[in-house]
This record gives sequence, C-alpha cells and structure tokens, in this order.
Amino acid sequence: MSGFPDIRKEYKFLSSSPASTLSLGKKIGARLRAGSVIALIGELGCGKTLFTRGICAGLGVPEREVNSPTFAFVNEYQGRLPVAHIDLYRLNTIDEEFEIGILDYLARAGEGVILLEWAEKALVLLPEEHLQVKFEVISARRRELTLVGFGERFGRLLEELEAA
Repeated sequence: MSGFPDIRKEYKFLSSSPASTLSLGKKIGARLRAGSVIALIGELGCGKTLFTRGICAGLGVPEREVNSPTFAFVNEYQGRLPVAHIDLYRLNTIDEEFEIGILDYLARAGEGVILLEWAEKALVLLPEEHLQVKFEVISARRRELTLVGFGERFGRLLEELEAA
C-alpha cells in the first residue's frame, strides 16, 4: 500500500448535468473487474454519490438501492461483483477509519469493488493500483471530473473511455 506507481493516464470529463455524471459512472462500472478501488475526492454536494450510483448501475446494482453511507459509514451492494461503498466524511482520524474496518475492506478488495467517498482522508491506505476521481464544481449543474488512473489496469480503463 501507498507509494503510488507512475500515473498511467489522466482523463478530464466536463459534465453538463447530473445525467451526464451518472452516465459516465455507468460506463466505468461496466468496465470494472474484481479488485477495483475507486477513490472519490471533492467537496460536499459535488456529485460523488451520484457518480457512485452510476458505477453501481454499471455493475448491475439497481440505482434506487445506492445511497450515501454518511451515517452508516459503509453500504454493501450485490451486482455483477460485490460492492463496498464507504464514506469517510464523518471521520477525522486514521484511527476512526481503522475502527470502521477500512483495512479489512481494502484487504478484501480483490473480491469486488471498493468505492471510497472522501478518499482524500485515506490516500495513504490505498493500494498502488486504483482510480482517483476528483470533482470540481463549475456551476450548479456543471462539474469537471479529473480521473487519474494509477497502475496499468486503470490506465487501460481510461484509454477505453477516451476511445468510446
């Protein structure tokens, strides 16, 4: 863990609407394999949970089942792969992250997909291969998403997105 490998690929996406953000999430979810860790970074209300809903839909999880786990810390869903949706918003220290079992989830990442909201609070815990998605609010409906693929797997995924 930690010590990120060279960035393989960076992809910028300008979302003009919530539907556009959801659609990008679906495209990514459809391409994910077991062992995928997605780190979502951005301010409150920027679209992290909406994007997560799209990824889960791409994995075969009904959209209506996907909600922010802000108070539960972790929601688990079953689609084509098992999904652990973790929200670190209310946590302030690495010790609190350990208490909710973040290391256990990351250790089991090979079985499914980990979606980590407020991932900036746990970057040192992430595996070398992961996808970071940084959200920037442009206006009430527009967002710029910067996707950074660490490792070969996510570099290829971003190349596929660009080509699509």
